[in-house]
Amino acid sequence: MLISRRLFSVLGLAAAAALAFPLTATAKIVDTEAALTELVIGKADAPVEVIEYASLACPACLHFHENIYPELKTEFIDTGKVKFIYRDFPTNTPALAAAMIARCAGPSRHEGMVDIFFDTQSQWGRAENPLQALTMVARMAGLGPNDVDQCLKNSDLMNGINTQAQKANEEKGVKATPTLFVNGEEVENALEPGVMKKAIEKALKGT
Repeated sequence: MLISRRLFSVLGLAAAAALAFPLTATAKIVDTEAALTELVIGKADAPVEVIEYASLACPACLHFHENIYPELKTEFIDTGKVKFIYRDFPTNTPALAAAMIARCAGPSRHEGMVDIFFDTQSQWGRAENPLQALTMVARMAGLGPNDVDQCLKNSDLMNGINTQAQKANEEKGVKATPTLFVNGEEVENALEPGVMKKAIEKALKGT
């Protein structure tokens, strides 16, 4: 999914309008600094680092997480060969809201919430009222409606996610999702069968 640089400057305002949550107050149900910590899966000192920039509303990202990531996790992440870093790159307002809620669940539940929002993407991603749909999904995952409401009022968290995404756009040239890097090098055609596996194996040979 392609994204324009202009989106970063309007995403916050669009979120407030489209999802109808006020940004005048900053609710901090979690430590914002902790919530903005990137999601790292696997051994911290693994020889190969894989970074994914993804949007929770992106169908191609869903394809990656359903059809490519599980094999990579079993073969490389769970065996200590790869440290996988997931970074939010929201492409629309529902994706931004989902990213915020996933982070508000807390560091120990962040990965699980990302999985849940990908699994339910078709429900909230196409809903007439995305906020209501996201709240329902979050409640099924154990978050209360007040938790979601307070989370979405956290302007510091929202701005932090947008800032991280804009930095990726400006410094790494990320403009579409998913975009994947292996040891700092962008992987072209990463969704093609076997491409990510070959890139990781090549990186392992060079370590």
